[in-house]
Amino acid sequence: MKISNLLLASFLLTATTFAEEMNTTKQEGVKYIKMLGGALKTELQAHIKNDPTGLEALAFCTGSADRITQEVNAKLPAYAKVRRTALQVRNDKVNAPDAIDTKIMNEYKTAIDTKTFKPTEIKVVEEGNLTRIYKPIITEAACLKCHGEHISKAIQDGLKSSYPQDKATHFKEGSLRGVIVAEIQKH
Repeated sequence: MKISNLLLASFLLTATTFAEEMNTTKQEGVKYIKMLGGALKTELQAHIKNDPTGLEALAFCTGSADRITQEVNAKLPAYAKVRRTALQVRNDKVNAPDAIDTKIMNEYKTAIDTKTFKPTEIKVVEEGNLTRIYKPIITEAACLKCHGEHISKAIQDGLKSSYPQDKATHFKEGSLRGVIVAEIQKH
């Protein structure tokens, strides 16, 4: 009887330690997601406010979004990185999803479609030595100038020039635009 109690106590301690580690990793990942999301959103909102046509915002995204992502990653510990991806990408050389990204984004889309979606829902995926933390990006009204169904001719021309393989259009307000993913190696 004492051995089984000891085994149970050991199991519960291990489970508690694992849950605590997972929560700490999730919090760390969310911090990195906020760093990238905040930097991009602040800049993007300023450009949208400055030029309601969306052309300045498009120029910002084309010229600076990847640079800002690299700058944020340069500030992170060596065991962590943060990135953006989507099911419909604008720049498939930089933002193409892998199978796990696609699975998570499809889960978010299903939740949106079935009206069970919570915009604050953070998904965590353990994959060997790597933990991925996902935060959804939801399409807002301002996004529609460059990502919506009715894009101005000037924006269309800019997209064709900068992103000849662009698939990131025809979104509606409230739809899943993509995700920001933090990846943290066990250390």
